[in-house]
Amino acid sequence: MKTDVVVIGAGAVGCAVARELSKLKLSVVVVDKNEDVGGDASKSNSAIIHTGYDASPGTLESRLVVAANPMYDRISRDLDVPFSRIGAILPAFTDEQFEKLPFLKEKAFDNRVYDVEYLTGEQLLAIEPNLNPEVKGGLYIPRESIIDPFLLVVAYAENAQQNGVNFLLSTKVVDITTAGGKITGVKTDAGDIECDYVVNAAGLYCDEIASYVGKNDYYVNPRKGQFYILDKNTSVKVNHIVLPIPTKLTKGKLMCPTVHGNMLVGPTAEDLDDKTDKSTTAEGLDSIAADVRKLIPGVRLNDTITQYCGLRPNRNPEGLHVDVYDDLYGYVNLSGVRSTGLTASAALGVYVTQTLIRMGMPAEYKTDFIATRKGIPSFHKANDEQKEELIRQNPLYGRVICRCETITEGEIVEAIRRPIPARSIDAIKRRLRAGMGRCHGGFCRPKVIEILARELGVPAEEVLKNQKGSYLVTGRVK
Repeated sequence: MKTDVVVIGAGAVGCAVARELSKLKLSVVVVDKNEDVGGDASKSNSAIIHTGYDASPGTLESRLVVAANPMYDRISRDLDVPFSRIGAILPAFTDEQFEKLPFLKEKAFDNRVYDVEYLTGEQLLAIEPNLNPEVKGGLYIPRESIIDPFLLVVAYAENAQQNGVNFLLSTKVVDITTAGGKITGVKTDAGDIECDYVVNAAGLYCDEIASYVGKNDYYVNPRKGQFYILDKNTSVKVNHIVLPIPTKLTKGKLMCPTVHGNMLVGPTAEDLDDKTDKSTTAEGLDSIAADVRKLIPGVRLNDTITQYCGLRPNRNPEGLHVDVYDDLYGYVNLSGVRSTGLTASAALGVYVTQTLIRMGMPAEYKTDFIATRKGIPSFHKANDEQKEELIRQNPLYGRVICRCETITEGEIVEAIRRPIPARSIDAIKRRLRAGMGRCHGGFCRPKVIEILARELGVPAEEVLKNQKGSYLVTGRVK
């Protein structure tokens, strides 16, 4: 295979870069070892679109996040992704915390986030009644927002594919070839790809990819973040993203709504060596409970429907980097894309593309770029008239498969037939939320397996939960 650019990694950043590159008259291939887009960190985060108010002023991370935040109004509209500007509050409960507020507001000002404002304890309790009543005051950050991170990545990828980008999933990069100080290609476990440019957006594994060209002057250790997801019907909710006052060691544990109405609580911040350890622990979950109850004393963690873990690609030495090298033409290395990576992805797509253009990559823009992407119609969100029309057009919309989230067979079939197809149980879950409700797939999973098997033309025993070998059915009993 021959192409102009290979993007390694199909997480939020890799897919955003691919979408931006698809605006140019270039051939682009995205390669990822996983069976679906979404990477590792991008599908297990806090789903927040940050303003950058608390970034280190003057850093590349600050510039990218501050620039990216206002981009999401258009991105969410054009790509049909659920997004809500609910705002965040930063309440102080002790004198020590209260004394930090002027510094935090000044830091926001240094980051050019000028709409942060003080609120009194009374004002905070008026907008967030479940706050600890000992609140003395705090900051309000109105443009902190929430998004569906799964659909954002899928939307980036589908729109890029609409515009000619080729995605090679379940394909692992095993080497990068060079000659005369230039990129010449990428070797994968499925064959070689000739190319002139490589973008390393491999997240947790970016240091390993960088080692193929001798540019691994850093290493990545995974930083585990454990979370609770609470039932939509939990009695103690919040209306905003409720953030703790940060300490020298951590930004702390938060509570916030999701765009789908659940409550998200966490995360921890635990440095590991194992890049595959996504286990939750009693110790980690207990620490979340202890810390979040200082913010929201009545939080009902017994209403949890699941716990999960994400791994952030923590860079040593720290810092978000987009590096190019005088002695290696055609290679762009991204590293240190951590907690704000989902937010920064929008700006990184533009930044990386411009970096390649400045390097000398051809930059003729298409006149027929497709800027919009339409998502799968949601039966749950439709009114009665819209539901009748969906069923008239496709009777499979009349068969509810996931009762908790009201997901129909019509939606599942469409997800499997999309430009970036859902080919596993988890891929269906991320796109549609089938299996994300209170029973967590207890009722709908057998039907989802049945539909996947039928649509993919494979036995049920070969349907995967996610990666190769993750079978849930071992055989037939009758």
